[in-house]
Amino acid sequence: MYKYALLAALALTGVTACSQQEDAQQPTEQVAAVSKPTDPNDSKAWNAYLGQIVQKNMQGMTADRPFPYLVPAGDSDDANAVRQRQLDQVQDTVARGVLPGNMLVFAGPDSGKTAEFVTDAFKDAKPGSFKDVIVLVIGDAADKDKVTAALQPTGATIRYVNM
Repeated sequence: MYKYALLAALALTGVTACSQQEDAQQPTEQVAAVSKPTDPNDSKAWNAYLGQIVQKNMQGMTADRPFPYLVPAGDSDDANAVRQRQLDQVQDTVARGVLPGNMLVFAGPDSGKTAEFVTDAFKDAKPGSFKDVIVLVIGDAADKDKVTAALQPTGATIRYVNM
């Protein structure tokens, strides 16, 4: 569910960007940057915040859209269940492989949980299996080394953006 909400936010941002390009001859307003939400359970605010970061980091992607995963915060049974379902899905995707030119995006209100998620998801990836695939992770600077170490053997183009 979080994945589809983030994807919808990205799609809306993309539609807005396209219409702004078409209206380039008319004066346009500067879109205000969305600040980092303080409520980890406000998925709408997180999708808006993370969507703008994804839009700024799509260069080199040749696929029609990125594949975002919003990793939920919290330790409730519901949050753990959502994370486990997402992890199962991503591990399956990693095992099958991803075509070059695609982008996977991982982010969430709790950077530590996101870093752990990425590490678990890619632990069994074959070396070089993600060559020319962009993996964008949005998190705290303290988690960058852990994420990079997990992704580096895959050959992915790693983009880590500090929140």
